[in-house]
Amino acid sequence: MTATDRSIELITAAAQAAADRLAHDIIAYDVSDVLSITDAFLLASAPNDRQVKSIVDEIEERLNKELGAKPVRREGDRDARWILLDYVDIVVHVQHSEERVFYALERLWKDCPELPLPDDAMKTRGKAAEHAALTTGADEADGELS
Repeated sequence: MTATDRSIELITAAAQAAADRLAHDIIAYDVSDVLSITDAFLLASAPNDRQVKSIVDEIEERLNKELGAKPVRREGDRDARWILLDYVDIVVHVQHSEERVFYALERLWKDCPELPLPDDAMKTRGKAAEHAALTTGADEADGELS
């Protein structure tokens, strides 16, 4: 079994929305062969809680407006460290960068095929590492000056 056309349509729109809100490391997996509860997972991350929430809000608004899709469940809003949107056909995970590294969902789903994503979403690969390097460099520079 493979992800349905509707699932791919939802994943594509969600990935574009996440990219438009500057999400990092957007990736999608077709999990339909290993899970019966959903067809696909979309993973994205951001360096702070406010941006995590902004990405999730944009995904939710875009899928509703463009595709008439509303999540059946939204979890993780209070802390905004890992917010999950469950659309039944797809599940969207937007995580704070630290949670993304700690939980390493990619490791769990690496044997599942990746789904194609819009170019803007593909360009986000490696952005978390770039951001971390810039932040670490800035922190070290601040430390040297004090």
